[in-house]
Amino acid sequence: MRDEIQVFPRNAAYGNEVFMHSIIDKCITIREDAIVKDALKQIDANSEGLLFVVDENGRLIGALTDGDVRRALISGKALNDSIKNIYNPKPFSVTKAEYDENAIKNIMLQERYEVIPVVDESNILEAYVTWDDILAGEDHPKSWKEINVPVVIMAGGKGTRMAPFTNVLPKPLIPIGDKTILELIIQEFVKHKISLFFFTINYKGDMIRAYFEGIEKNYEVKYLKEDDFYGTAGSLKLLPDNIKGPIIVSNCDIIVKVDFSDVLRFHTESGAMLTVLSSIQHHRIPYGVISYKNGGIVVGLEEKPEYSFCVNTGVYILDAECIKLIPKNEVFHMTDLISLLIKNNQKVVTYPVNENEYIDIGQWDEYRQAVSLLS
Repeated sequence: MRDEIQVFPRNAAYGNEVFMHSIIDKCITIREDAIVKDALKQIDANSEGLLFVVDENGRLIGALTDGDVRRALISGKALNDSIKNIYNPKPFSVTKAEYDENAIKNIMLQERYEVIPVVDESNILEAYVTWDDILAGEDHPKSWKEINVPVVIMAGGKGTRMAPFTNVLPKPLIPIGDKTILELIIQEFVKHKISLFFFTINYKGDMIRAYFEGIEKNYEVKYLKEDDFYGTAGSLKLLPDNIKGPIIVSNCDIIVKVDFSDVLRFHTESGAMLTVLSSIQHHRIPYGVISYKNGGIVVGLEEKPEYSFCVNTGVYILDAECIKLIPKNEVFHMTDLISLLIKNNQKVVTYPVNENEYIDIGQWDEYRQAVSLLS
């Protein structure tokens, strides 16, 4: 997001100054007649996780967070629907005249606000302040709720798409900065105080075991050794019988930066057997797309259309009961399990995340992008 820091007097009585982000482009603001897809793109483009909804005169009339959009999509809203009735019409705001940093600090701590808009006397949006502006050095407001579920990470594949790197190292141990891919995945779960991880291992599994036995960590790792390659779901059959309740399952080459306590809440409340985390992607076709009918008669041509859809991230929450459906000592993928559940009329749901909350590291181009994002 392109913005700048401006200095405003905090309060005439104090004579101090406060730093605020000035609104100088439209990446942080949106009109209420915008559609959900465009709102998602703007949220992905800025670093704040929300948009301020303004009218034609720039007056603040609402706030739209990525959580608001997610809930709307889950409830049935389409990407081309308006953001009306989705955004919060009564966001908390302050005026420059009444701005008091201590009061803002207390409000942020109590309400867990990450961003607060600053308006003038006519409610025209002029600036905003963030947690980092007010409470730099303090713990971030994201209060990660503790969840007590095991995580299974599928770390047994050969990683052939990452050769020749994987000729030497197993893919989970490929470094990004000063950590391995596997440690970065675990980092997202440890935020929630998750302390039990199962690694399914096969290819160069001894290297994975040796690495994690040699580092300091505040979690326990148990290993599920495959005798053969059983696919992305087949090795779940190796879990101990005493595993009950929901289980988080993740591929070893993706990172999803999301509040997993909210995903778990959604899974439980939905009554589903399995929840797939999906990522909303937007792709523009770099050509004109022709529509035609019988006889090759052209009925339309759309120049460089954009398509939006949800893709499987490779992260799932499933009930332990699902394991009973997995055949023993056979290749069986998560897609096979999902198809079987649907065939048996058992509920499967999806929890959508933003495009920038999903980082795929499965191929060289994706790995290079991940290095630039995470290093």
